[in-house]
Amino acid sequence: MRFRTKLLSAGKTAAGIEVPPKVVEGLGSNKRPPVRVTINGSHTYRSTVAVVGGKFMIGVSNEQRQIARVEPGEMLDIDLELDTQPREVTLPKDFETALNRDARAKRLFDGLSYSKKQVLVLPVANGKTPETRQRNIDKAMTALREGKI
Repeated sequence: MRFRTKLLSAGKTAAGIEVPPKVVEGLGSNKRPPVRVTINGSHTYRSTVAVVGGKFMIGVSNEQRQIARVEPGEMLDIDLELDTQPREVTLPKDFETALNRDARAKRLFDGLSYSKKQVLVLPVANGKTPETRQRNIDKAMTALREGKI
C-alpha cells in the first residue's frame, strides 16, 4: 500500500510516520501488523505499526533516517507491505555462549517476543569494548534469571 506523508518529529531524536487507517485495514491483519516499510522507493526496513494517541504510527529511527537520507518535516513516499517472514534475532557469540551455560535463562529467552529479545541483545551487540559487552551480557542474564524482562 502506498501513501504520502510527512516525517513527524517527536522530541529531540524520535521521529515517525502516521499511517492512514485505510492503509492499516488494507494490510488485512490486526491493528499492530508487522510491516516492511520502504521510504521514497530506496530504503526498506522492518517495523510494526503501533497505536499512539489513537493514531497508527511507525517509528523511523535515526539510523533509518540517515540511511534513507530524510529528516523530520520532509514529505515522504511510503510503501507498506505486511511482513510475514519470521523475525529472528542474531545472537552475538559471547551472548549465545552465556545463554548456553544457563538452561533456564535460555528457555526464558527463547520464549520472548522478537522485540524483548532485541532489548537484551542490542546492548551486547553494540558494546564497543569487551568489558562493556560483558557488563551488558551480565545485565541480560540477571534480567532473565530474575524474570524481569
